[in-house]
Amino acid sequence: MNRKTLFAFVVVTLLLATAASRTAQTNSQPAATSSSVSIPFELVARHIVLKVKIDNSRPLSFVFDTGDKVAIVDAEVAKELGLNLQGQIRVGGAGSDSLPGSFVRGSAWTLPGLEGFSQPVTLALPLSKMAARFGHDFDGIIGSDFIKQFVLEIDYQARVIRLHDKDKFIYSGPGESIPIQLDGQGHPLIEAEVTPIGGPPLKGRFVLDIGSGAGLAFHSPFVAEHHLLSPGLKTIRMIGAVGAGGQSVGQIGRVSELKIGKFRIADPTAVFSEDKSGAFAGTTLAGNIGQRVASKFKIFLDYSRERIILEPAANFSEPFDRAFSGLAIIAENKNYSTLRISDVLENSPASEVGLQKNDVIIKVDDKPASELTITKLSEMFERPVTYKIAIRRGDQTLQVTLTPRKLV
Repeated sequence: MNRKTLFAFVVVTLLLATAASRTAQTNSQPAATSSSVSIPFELVARHIVLKVKIDNSRPLSFVFDTGDKVAIVDAEVAKELGLNLQGQIRVGGAGSDSLPGSFVRGSAWTLPGLEGFSQPVTLALPLSKMAARFGHDFDGIIGSDFIKQFVLEIDYQARVIRLHDKDKFIYSGPGESIPIQLDGQGHPLIEAEVTPIGGPPLKGRFVLDIGSGAGLAFHSPFVAEHHLLSPGLKTIRMIGAVGAGGQSVGQIGRVSELKIGKFRIADPTAVFSEDKSGAFAGTTLAGNIGQRVASKFKIFLDYSRERIILEPAANFSEPFDRAFSGLAIIAENKNYSTLRISDVLENSPASEVGLQKNDVIIKVDDKPASELTITKLSEMFERPVTYKIAIRRGDQTLQVTLTPRKLV
């Protein structure tokens, strides 16, 4: 999971993997319907967010993540709901640290609109820092234990997932079937080919990581082995990337091409990880393919047949030409209305106009911070448009003019 922000939750004990698998096999119930069901989602900071309930609770915001296996709930939400928490575990992911957590016993989550379905909630982990990065409630995560009950269709254009009966599903359309292998944590692995700028094509295995807001991310051993961070490659420092294991470090640049099956994607931006530990320092995979690439397709996750189907969407041919502001921003307070700058990229539009870490954005053009979100700001600042920004720095209110531009 940008992981993109980067969210590759990895259970680090055999005990946990065995217990979770046994619990899911015992308690999960497929939906009692043979027709497809459409469930709307919200796209928040390039992550799919679904409304779910735990034990008939209030609606909760859960991130849908192919880089996750079991259902995970935020530890504070678990306490609020009075869930039965037992034992202690540690879970790691992108970044060098790991999260302390507990097992959840005797609780299940349901998806409004999907009658007859429930699955156990397995883990409680502290996820509140992710909420600040999203500027949105981040109450939990669901992954492969949910996906494998269906053929799950992701339609980014329509903002819906469609759940098909996996036993009756027959595909007909312009897409291509791509073989996958599910690893021990239920993550879908695919073969892809990347062509570095000025270099020969390289084949590798990648996680299709819907819980990552990035497009393409290379693990640090793959970067080192193939000398991908060559002196001539134009890159910028990655900022604001936080995963389950804390801050992730690396460079953002480009490759000439990404090829998946018959589909060729030209000049995608890519993260070149420099992590020394954690998921992005793993040696078994080349890296992750995330939302910026995935959203160019309608995707069918057909785990029972060990395949995904990629069907090009209307935006498939749109170039990777985003602008960069040079800002990383977090949202504070219960309603996420305080927009604080958490990092400023050197030699960027933000640093050139004097923006600093801990400045608080109070207005962009004529919109006050109360009308803005992290998602809206991210979308705005990826366009090369001039913005007038009012900030609070201590007791001062300052005005700057910011024009994001293409940096790589």
